[in-house]
Amino acid sequence: MPDSAPILYCRCAYAQVVPSDVKDQVLADLGESSASFEAVSDLCEFAAHRDPRLAELKQRAADQGLKIVACYPRVVKGLFQQCGQPLPEEKVTYLNMRTQTAEEIREALENA
Repeated sequence: MPDSAPILYCRCAYAQVVPSDVKDQVLADLGESSASFEAVSDLCEFAAHRDPRLAELKQRAADQGLKIVACYPRVVKGLFQQCGQPLPEEKVTYLNMRTQTAEEIREALENA
């Protein structure tokens, strides 16, 4: 995977809405790559607790861009918006583990 915008990987640990095989394979692919990524247990939990890391992630997106591997883009956007940390749309790429296969996500990250 090219060394470009950092990657945020959400494990979606509490909602159990992302197929386990997809999130496991995506995480394995990230671990085997040279890409810079941060794995979080659950962005929904971050938002519920208004975790200050959301502001850091927003700033990182503004500075370097950000690729977010999670669930539906509208949900991720809404979580940041709800916490007063709207993401800069032109700098963020969303990959959806609910609708994309692990292979599709790997290819998108490699070609981004």
